[in-house]
Amino acid sequence: MKTLRLFPLEFGRLLRSRLTWLVMLLTVLGPVAGLYLYQPAESTMNSLYLANPAIAGGIIGGILFGLLSIFELDRTCRSRADVLIDTAVFPQTAALTRLLALLAAAVLTTVLTMLVWLPVSMGLIGVVFDLVDYVLAYLLFMGLALPLGVLAASSAYQFTRRTDLSLALFAAFCGLSLTVWVEKWQLCWLNPCVWALSDDFSNFRLFRSVAYMRLTWLAGLAGVWAVSYLCIRQYGKGAFGSLARSIRRVYRPVIAAVLLACSGVAYVAQPMVDNSNPDQMAMTFYGMAYLDGVICTGRSAQVFPDISDGTVRGKASYSFENSSRQEQRVAFGVTPGYTISNVQANSEAVPFSVGDYQEFNEALLEVTLPAKAQIELTMEYSGFPRENRNLSSGQGNAEISGTYLQLENATLSPRLLNVLPDENIYPTKMEITLPASMVAIPFGSSRAEVAAEHENGPKTWRWDDIGTGGILYAGDYIRENIQAGGMNIEFYYGRKHQEIMEQVNAADAVRDVVEYCTAHYGKLSFSNGETLKLIQSRIAGGGYAADGASLLDEADFTIASLRDTSKGSVPGETFIHELVHQWWGLGNMFDIPEPDSPWSAEGLTVYTTYRIVKELYGEEYAQTHYIDQWKQEVDDYYLNFYVRHPKYLDMLPEGERLRISNSLSGMRQYSEMPLKLLKAEQLVGGEEAMDQVLRDLFNREIDPMYPYLTYDEFLSACALTEEDLNLE
Repeated sequence: MKTLRLFPLEFGRLLRSRLTWLVMLLTVLGPVAGLYLYQPAESTMNSLYLANPAIAGGIIGGILFGLLSIFELDRTCRSRADVLIDTAVFPQTAALTRLLALLAAAVLTTVLTMLVWLPVSMGLIGVVFDLVDYVLAYLLFMGLALPLGVLAASSAYQFTRRTDLSLALFAAFCGLSLTVWVEKWQLCWLNPCVWALSDDFSNFRLFRSVAYMRLTWLAGLAGVWAVSYLCIRQYGKGAFGSLARSIRRVYRPVIAAVLLACSGVAYVAQPMVDNSNPDQMAMTFYGMAYLDGVICTGRSAQVFPDISDGTVRGKASYSFENSSRQEQRVAFGVTPGYTISNVQANSEAVPFSVGDYQEFNEALLEVTLPAKAQIELTMEYSGFPRENRNLSSGQGNAEISGTYLQLENATLSPRLLNVLPDENIYPTKMEITLPASMVAIPFGSSRAEVAAEHENGPKTWRWDDIGTGGILYAGDYIRENIQAGGMNIEFYYGRKHQEIMEQVNAADAVRDVVEYCTAHYGKLSFSNGETLKLIQSRIAGGGYAADGASLLDEADFTIASLRDTSKGSVPGETFIHELVHQWWGLGNMFDIPEPDSPWSAEGLTVYTTYRIVKELYGEEYAQTHYIDQWKQEVDDYYLNFYVRHPKYLDMLPEGERLRISNSLSGMRQYSEMPLKLLKAEQLVGGEEAMDQVLRDLFNREIDPMYPYLTYDEFLSACALTEEDLNLE
């Protein structure tokens, strides 16, 4: 109770200190560093103008409040008033009071930061700004970093009672988070792993991950502080003597032990990522031998996502013909985090087991089938889908919320591994129940239809499939039907992006690109001939395509991306650029580009964009906004100091060297390569001849072992050498 009486006095004294207000001011200004210096999150408006500022503010604030804590705890010793103060207020009472005052100052600073940056963030992020994302980002990315800094620094001082050692320990602790632990999502307590925030859809999965990490550390550092609290010097004794005296009150070490135990259990039992084999070349599940005498004649699943807590429950059924008339061990891949229950064959319980080994975000479920000719196997599953630990620093793809969900293969239902299908297909019927605002979109040629509407709004969607797995996207989507290239194109994009899509005339751009590229290069290999789905996904780091569908990464259509003049003169042309990647840029076209080579998907895409713009707006417009710009950027490139003197580039710090190298490499891909293609066009005989070369390359026979289009293949098709395309 004495602590509560002393708290207003200590908090008031803290706020009268100019140093406190300096720390608070610098912390409030800390997000500025995220706009210009520290930018771990990329691509989206929320990444650039919310995540990065909040993370940078948390790093700066956590460090500053840690330093302030050491300064305040050492204040009585510096003034040599500690003996007098200790006689007036018991040292442990004083320590607890100071901690509460420092934490209160941290809370006040967080609130002030959020108020100051609210209008700035709204202005920078624009139409996709979301208040909930804003509040959660600043609370989790920044707000919780400040008390962690206070707890860590205070603990160091209470253990050592020396300013120099405390500063050294605190600096080392911060340094570990910023360097060695930077990609270990559970350990980077100061700078959470946030690779991107979505603009159009929710970010609750990533927020949960950061919250879990922060709370784990909060419990752990609170436990460490509680242990250091027992070591506070009293009655003229040292650290160990004070510890021996303090633990006489049993509840104190018990509290410390409970906090440390909770943190340790939370760390070990984290539900966010799996234990997949770190060897990315492991193929244990994919190399399983198929069972003799067993085929699958059909399967079905009913899936019920819970958008409030991000979990999934479902019931799956599999029809088997067992001509061997012997017991058989059927294997399934199941998402780690799911619990399998109520496994029955012909309505009778059968043995099953889930192994500990995990690979590519799947665990092995094995079920014993009875020695019967016809078997109907059913099982129930439920849980929180985990993400692959090999990609743990980039969490967020396993999003399940009221605006978006993505369920892939074993996450949708257990994936059959070792049973062949009947007549080369697995006839599949899928159902999923979603909120009324969400649209279900199977990835591929299948079409989902509303099978039932329930009370209070939810709808059940139903579709057919032919594989062992499947991919489903669902969200608050707008759908536009576009006729182009002899196909009906279903264009799905997030509702929050509607204003931006209207501004860039997205439907017209889709039509223009599809008509042009189909006429000049041919139909997309993954279209089914009649219908093509173009689906804007939540930010995922890349796009891909399959029969009848193509995924468009949200990052390609953010305001920031659409303003990228290297892709197009105006946002509408940048949108064209990203659509052209459907022909030049998906997985069967280009390998990862070499850093010193201009050859990549971007060169052909920029060239094709130029050709489309030339056809739409005329030669003069295309010359001014494309060719002239390419030439200027190439001239600037070869005048660059580091290009002319590469030895000095190697002398720079790694981060700065990579930034400059990536910038220079990007210029070669976006400007130099299009000029080389333009020269190739002239050398092969003009635009029609170039179109024929590209058409032949686009429709070439693809080597499945290396499906990528190389620079040598392009040069060979043009009957040119690399020297022929050298620019003057």
